Order: sequence, then C-alpha cells, then structure tokens
Amino acid sequence: MKLIPKYIRRHLGIFLLSMFFLTMEAVADLLQPAFMSEIVDTGMQNASISQILFYGKAMLGIAVAGAVCAVARNHFASRVSQTIGRELRRDMYHNVQRLSMENIDRLRPASIMTRITNDVAQVQEFINGIMRIMVKAPIICIGAVILILIQTPEQSPVMAAVIFVVFLLILANMRIGYPRFGAVQKQVDRLNGVSGEFLSAVRVVKAFQAEEEEARKFEAVSLKLAHANMAALRTMAVFSPLINLVVNFGIVFLLWISGNAKSGEIGRLMASINYMTQVLFAVTMISNTMHTAVRAAASSDRIREVLDEKPTQHMPKEPLRPNIQGNIRLEHVSFAYAGAGREALHEISMHIHAGETIGIIGSTGSGKTTLVNLILRFYDSSAGKIWLDGCDITQIDPGLLRAAVGVVPQKALLFSGTIRENLLWGRANADGEELQAAAEIACADGFIRQSAQGYDTLLGQGGVNLSGGQKQRLCIARALVRKPRILILDDCTSALDARTEADVLRGLSRIADTMTVLLVSQRISTVMQADRILCLDDGRVKGCGTHGELMESCKTYQEIYHSQIGGGGYD
Repeated sequence: MKLIPKYIRRHLGIFLLSMFFLTMEAVADLLQPAFMSEIVDTGMQNASISQILFYGKAMLGIAVAGAVCAVARNHFASRVSQTIGRELRRDMYHNVQRLSMENIDRLRPASIMTRITNDVAQVQEFINGIMRIMVKAPIICIGAVILILIQTPEQSPVMAAVIFVVFLLILANMRIGYPRFGAVQKQVDRLNGVSGEFLSAVRVVKAFQAEEEEARKFEAVSLKLAHANMAALRTMAVFSPLINLVVNFGIVFLLWISGNAKSGEIGRLMASINYMTQVLFAVTMISNTMHTAVRAAASSDRIREVLDEKPTQHMPKEPLRPNIQGNIRLEHVSFAYAGAGREALHEISMHIHAGETIGIIGSTGSGKTTLVNLILRFYDSSAGKIWLDGCDITQIDPGLLRAAVGVVPQKALLFSGTIRENLLWGRANADGEELQAAAEIACADGFIRQSAQGYDTLLGQGGVNLSGGQKQRLCIARALVRKPRILILDDCTSALDARTEADVLRGLSRIADTMTVLLVSQRISTVMQADRILCLDDGRVKGCGTHGELMESCKTYQEIYHSQIGGGGYD
C-alpha cells in the first residue's frame, strides 16, 4: 500500500480539503443526538417551548451544514480519486513502453491490461472510499464512544468489550481476505488472456468450427474466477454479520443495564442508544471498506510490480550516435528466450555489407525472426556481439537505431485511422508524393486509389476491411516511407500471389542499393535473387552464399529447394 500515499501526496491540498469537509460532516452527525438529548431532558422536562424550538433550530442548522459539507467532500473526493487513477494508468503505460520485450513476455500482455484497467479501478475505489467513508467512520466511531462515556460513564465496560471484539474481527478479516482477493485478480488475468486469444483468432475458430471448444475453455477459466470470488466474498459473508451481531448485542446489553434509568436521564439514554447505532453504522462501514482496502492492497502490489519493473536491457549512460550506413557484423551470437530449455540461436557469425540484400531462409523455428529481433535490439544476445557500422549495438542510442530501421513484421499490423495516417507512422513529416512513391514500390497505390476515399480511406481496427495481401503491402509501404538505412522484411509477402510478390521484389530491387535489406522468408523463390542467402536450421548456420553456391554446398538449402520447386537442377 506504499504506492497509494505516494500518489495522494501529489494532490495533498485537495485531499486535506476533502478531509476537512468530511470531518465537519462527521461532527454534524455527532452533534444531532446531543441536541436531541437536550430537547428531551431539558425542553420537554421543563415544558419549555422556547428551548425545544431553540434546540430544534440548532439541529436543522447543523443538518444543513452537514449536507453542504457532504456535497463538497464528494466533489473533492471524486476529483482526487479520478486524477490519481488517470496518473496511475499513464505512469504504467509509459513504463511499459520503456520495457524490453523480455519484460513484457514475463509480465504477459493480458496481465498488463488487467493491471491498467481493473487493478487501477480497485485503487480508485479505495481512494474515493478513504475520503468518503473510511476516515468518516473512525471519527464517528471514536466520537460516538467518547460521547457515550460522557453521557453514561457507567457503560464504559460494555463499550470497551464491544470495541475489542470488533477490532479482533476486523483484523482477522484482513488477514484472511488479502490472499484471496489477490487470487481473484490473477484469475481476472487468465480470463482476459483467454478472451483476448479468442477475439484475435476468431476467424480461425469459426473456420475450424471450434466455438464449443473455446466456449469450454472460457467456461473453465470463468468458473475458476467465480470460485476465487466466492472464496474471497465468504470472508465478508462471515465477518460482516459477526461484527453487526457484536455491536447489536452491545446495544441490547446497554438497554438492559439502563432499565432503572430516571426520567430525567431518558434523553441521555436515547442519545447513548443513538450513538451506539452510529457505532454500528461506522463499524459496518469500516468492515466494508476493509474489504475494499484488501482488494486495493492486492491491486496496489500488482500495479507497483509494473511501475517498479526495470528494463532488462542495459541502456548506455552516454549512447553512441553514429551515422548509420547499414554495415552489420555478427560475432558468435547466441540467444535463448527466458525460460526456454534451449538456445534459439547458436554461434551465429556473419558480415553484412552496407547496401547488400541478404536472404534469410529456414524452416519454422530455425531462428530467422529471432535473428532480426536481435538486430533491432528487441532482445540482447546471450553471448557474442552485434556490431553496426563498427559500434557495439548495445551502446548505440536505441532511438537512433530504430529510426534508421524499417520493419515489416510477420503479422501485418495496422491501426485504426486512415491509410494516410498509417503510412505516416513511417515518417510523420512525409508529404503526399513520398507516400505515393512508397505505395507504388509496394504495389499498394493501385488498390488505394480504387478505394472510395483514396489515401483518406478509413481502416477498421487492425485493417479489418482489407485483405491479408493488401495489409502486407501497406506495411511494406509504411516501412519504405521511413527511408531506412536498414530494411527488415520478415516473411512479409506470405499473403501475396506469386505475380504480386515478384512485382514488389522488383520494386524493392530498384532502391535496394540505398539500404541494407534483410529478406526473411520460408519461400526459396523470394530469396533466390538476394546478393547472399543465410540458411538457418535449429538456430545454427547451415550455409551462406549465393543461390548457386548453396545449391552446390548446403544440403539443408538443397532440401528446401527440392521440396518447394522440385527437379534436380536450378536456375
């Protein structure tokens, strides 16, 4: 819970103002029974209408003042809680952006989403409760107990016993409830993960008529969440009635020992009963708020885990800023993903000259994407070094590095907005002619112009209103708009037909001498014309050379060629 005071201190002025109005509201509530006691014991006992009217007007004035304070308190409480919620989401989002891929893999995207949404909502509710209930309830409780002891001091043993038992019950409630509400949030993570997986692959699910299987998976996770919630709420179901029972028992016992009260003390007895009722109400509020506090504590720990997460990658204090030309050298590079049982890459060594087009081919799981991820510095190698234009890649300013690289990932990723806005992700200040030139090379200009609004055509989330091939061509155009020194094409023509792919590759070949191109593919026809081809298998280099050289010397490359093209010769 150390996180919450840190954020409250940022808005301490408004928080204290809310506390002031809350205290005044509580004082107003506490004064009402005392004035009622005076009406009964003084005004009615003396049959004095003027005294009755005086105390009645005072009660009305106090009630109005309390209502005004309640409105002001609600206003400031909502303002602070909503502002802190916004800041928590902002800070988490910014920190996630700074994290390396290894951090994100470990935290898991579904869990990060839950923490930014559900966990922050729990903390917001708690902060709002502090300023609306949690501070008021102790003031009411302590004030009521003090006033009972002033009104009827002989009842102090009863009050001490009630307070002691209630304190023990609240403490037991928190100790039992905390781990259970933490388990609830973990199950929410899993539910979000299953839901996200289904929604992202809904077409595949429908194509394979796997709706029932997905429904069973969802039902299983949903059932676990329900069980976790029931286990957590059982604490409330047990302890809240027990607390109410103890306080009500105290009220009954108070009435029993006050059976011989004198007529002049009836007002004080009424006030004491009223204060005991306020104690019951305050303790119930405290008990309920403790459940919110337990949830908020679990959520706060999960939020702090994201905020305290440090990037696993080392960032240089004084980063190098070379004039990147695209000269890449790999020296005995090895890499293993966190938790993996084996290396994804092993002892990769290669020198890629600036302006060279390198084809990277291999079977699924051979390490092709992992290799380009290391060059992008999404991950750092476990062993060996990668040099870019003579500089250790880990010492280069990451912003400068990625600004010089254009990437087209395996999965075509587009964003909600217009085609123009998506292309401008490549370079925000690119003009219309540059967008069109990049689209023409990627063979995308034709279908863009045929769209109703041309480059201003609105795309749905993920480019849902485009075909797979159209999305891939837009992603290639977006990378070209960047005018990169290094262009990474990670199996990005898989959805194109042979003719369109050939047209795209021809367009790229016309500008290839201005950049270093890494052309990753599983199709041998895609990489055949590259200056050199790197053949990978099981994370190891099996061969490197031209198509002709590999057909002579690399058995793995020969097998790929014959499996895809057939025949005994080659072109």
